[in-house]
Amino acid sequence: MDDKPHTTRLFVKLLVTDAPASVRFYEGLGFERIASVPPIIRLQWGGESDVYLVSPPAGLKLEGKKGTGVLVGFRAGGAGVDAVAQKATALGAPVEGPHVQPWYTREIIITDPDGYRLNFIEPA
Repeated sequence: MDDKPHTTRLFVKLLVTDAPASVRFYEGLGFERIASVPPIIRLQWGGESDVYLVSPPAGLKLEGKKGTGVLVGFRAGGAGVDAVAQKATALGAPVEGPHVQPWYTREIIITDPDGYRLNFIEPA
């Protein structure tokens, strides 16, 4: 399945309702597609975090709010949270922030097409 060796320690799997739309969204934010073998598409952020977009099996309906109380976190990288926020806005995604947190980070939260909340951070 993988075209690139696993070098990450962290990954998350997200069940998605429309894999092509999700891939366009994540690549539009700056994620790199590493492998694509249906029903799984492996993307990577900044060479350190993997996101697996998984199409659910037939008959499984993804209903309701996704990831309530969960933020999937990423370091914003060299471009910073402002650049990620601009890309998200261009994609039509809701963006919260940036906010400076008491733990000395500047953060944004972006909601993906399935309702998952992505938290991008940089040092404050």
